[in-house]
Amino acid sequence: MGGSLLLIIGVFLPWYDVTTTLGILAGHHGKGTYSGWEVYELISVLLLLGALAPFILSWIVMRQHALSWPRGELTMVISMIAIVLVVYVGIISRPGEPSSGVSLDFGWFVALVGTLLMFFGAVTRQQETEVRRKPPGVL
Repeated sequence: MGGSLLLIIGVFLPWYDVTTTLGILAGHHGKGTYSGWEVYELISVLLLLGALAPFILSWIVMRQHALSWPRGELTMVISMIAIVLVVYVGIISRPGEPSSGVSLDFGWFVALVGTLLMFFGAVTRQQETEVRRKPPGVL
């Protein structure tokens, strides 16, 4: 849940720093810092929704609900998707023109650490649940 809180905070912290007066980032011109929330509408909402997964998992664990899959497995998948989104928008397809004038700021790193903590927490939770094996031919 700590990673989830870091991700939520990280979305609203500065992700990109435009260092040139000719820089353009998400419709903004000139120097400045921009958060993930300002630059990405859909991705920010998806990350915030994904950050709810550890809280839902903790509710399931606290209430001891019976699941047909190991606890933490869905949270692990959601956190992997969040990691891919954060890495994609920060490293693979960084926005802005010119690309040399846009650098990553500390908010992106906070969001990345948050997603990684979510992932490792979910993996830990998943390993605590014993997987029941079924006989062959049974769905």
